[in-house]
Amino acid sequence: MTSESKTSAVHKALRASEQQFQLLVQGVKDYAIFMLDRQGRITTWNSGAERIKGYRAEEIIGEHFSRFYTQEDQREGVPMRSLLRAATEGRHEAEGWRIRKDGSRFRASVVIDPIHDDAGKLIGFAKVTRDAGDGWQSRNSWPNASS
Repeated sequence: MTSESKTSAVHKALRASEQQFQLLVQGVKDYAIFMLDRQGRITTWNSGAERIKGYRAEEIIGEHFSRFYTQEDQREGVPMRSLLRAATEGRHEAEGWRIRKDGSRFRASVVIDPIHDDAGKLIGFAKVTRDAGDGWQSRNSWPNASS
């Protein structure tokens, strides 16, 4: 195999790997997986995010992720503190109330990881959200009188 055909084969395999990864992320339905730029604007959106949060990609990409937080959390600066914590500590994990497109609230388990380029420069964040509703309710509700 010539050097040129090896390079072509490597590029083809890389494209196939990237396509498989996109299919993997898009195929995940129980987790909202998306990217944010350094300022917190949404740059990618998977089908799980659409299912959990209610927004289609074309209506949410470019918007600020703080819209998923309660008004109180927004006033207190929780969204940007989360990004700052992820950037400085290498990760941010939290559980709290979030807001869907229709205005309904849900209990969310959230992980935010900083994303760096090859030179180590922060270029954005990966955000993974899971609807923690049932698990949270069972852990935080009063014991049933019949128990």
